[in-house]
Amino acid sequence: MATVAQLLGRKPKGIFSVAPDAPVLEAIRAMAEHGVGALLVMEGDKLAGILSERDYARKVILLGRSSSDTPVGQIMTAQVITVEPSATTQHCMQIMTDRRVRHLPVVEGGRVLGMLSIGDLVRAVLAEQAQTIEQLENYIHHG
Repeated sequence: MATVAQLLGRKPKGIFSVAPDAPVLEAIRAMAEHGVGALLVMEGDKLAGILSERDYARKVILLGRSSSDTPVGQIMTAQVITVEPSATTQHCMQIMTDRRVRHLPVVEGGRVLGMLSIGDLVRAVLAEQAQTIEQLENYIHHG
């Protein structure tokens, strides 16, 4: 079973983030530009929160707020659920299922190392299953 550190190693380097005082519209543009569903909200190198498309839909659109006048800090999720690099894919999937989140920032010693999405984890689990099936088939045919 892969660890979070191994999964991060397979992803392109870089962290997509936004400042808490940035307008929500800027954050939504950045999500679209990078093809991601969430951004880390950073104050310098400190994790302040996370902003997802769900936050935008529920806290801006449904409440009739202005995307250009509302700062990210007003709608971000401040209580961020994070994982350490040593966590397993299974542990991450359990957290995402139990807490109903689709993104997990990876933090070690207070430092943000990256972020995993539900898609990253599903790809990893499918690859692990394919490998297990191949090993079993080889065992059956050559065993």
